[in-house]
Amino acid sequence: MAVMTLGRKCLVLAGRRAGEKVTVVKVLDTNFVECESDKSKKVRRYNIRHLEPI
Repeated sequence: MAVMTLGRKCLVLAGRRAGEKVTVVKVLDTNFVECESDKSKKVRRYNIRHLEPI
């Protein structure tokens, strides 16, 4: 799995937001990051297993 860094663009792979493009805002720990949606600008917590770097 690629390292998730601040500002990295990702595609959500799982869940109700699958297919959505997000930007990493904060790295919480080795498994979770906070991302801001490109559409709604809302910050949400995502498991890095559910994200694919673009």
